[in-house]
Amino acid sequence: MSTDQRDDGRTGDVQGPTVPRMLVGIQLHRFREAAGITPDQAAYEIRASRSKISRMENGLVRFKERDVTDLLTLYGITDETVRSGLVTLTRQANTAGWWSKYGDIMADWFQAYLGLETAASVIRTFELQFVHGLFQTEDYARAVTMLGHTTAPAEEIDRRVSLRLKRQDLLNGPTPPQVWSVLDEGALRRPVGGPAVMRAQLERLVEMSKLRHVTIQVVPFSRGGHAAAGGSFTVLRFSEPEVPDVVYIEQLTSALYLDKHEDVEHYLEVMNHLSTEALTPTQSAKFITEIIRYA
Repeated sequence: MSTDQRDDGRTGDVQGPTVPRMLVGIQLHRFREAAGITPDQAAYEIRASRSKISRMENGLVRFKERDVTDLLTLYGITDETVRSGLVTLTRQANTAGWWSKYGDIMADWFQAYLGLETAASVIRTFELQFVHGLFQTEDYARAVTMLGHTTAPAEEIDRRVSLRLKRQDLLNGPTPPQVWSVLDEGALRRPVGGPAVMRAQLERLVEMSKLRHVTIQVVPFSRGGHAAAGGSFTVLRFSEPEVPDVVYIEQLTSALYLDKHEDVEHYLEVMNHLSTEALTPTQSAKFITEIIRYA
């Protein structure tokens, strides 16, 4: 079989549960290093490219069971309990997530984010321009969507809005993540969709701030410049201790995913500074209420 036929692990093929996929990748990386096998040698074994080994070990692709078992053999893993356990985890990682049915309207890199968001136990986010997607009303979500897809047909816009609202289901689940959102005042003042839409959105924010697992803070203009003036970002943490924190930075046509310890620590430090500079959650709720009053 040719390399092209086997090397189909594209970043955009991210549809399975994210944590199992990341755990499989972590294990494969550990086994490879313990065996003293290079990424090139591993790639040759499964008739793939070095980049595919990297994507596998970082949990960015769906796994073929044959690739996993071939790599385990190469790494000298003969214990049947270990092998069968990783194969079972591989099957879990390849199960399609709820967002897979929206694959035709989603960028590859955003599919990866949805998997991370769904799996996260803690979501910390700073928003410079818009209210975070987990808190958006339908009308506000529609207005934001149309800003980036001005020529899209109405049916596509409807599906994009539906996707955005579907994400919010995780806040109402049996074990919702802790969401800590810091917003620049500009995100509250910008009348996305018009005054009526914005007013309803601000009212939604006040309601969301009352949830036990949601913390909302505002950095007012009066505080001057702040540590995250460069743009919005999200830090995701997972309940599984082996899975590293991930920083997500969305760009116009792509996104960055950072999981190196030094990168994550830098963004966590910025988030901590922001939380200190921002109004307290109680003050923030009053601040938003004041904006509503004069809107």
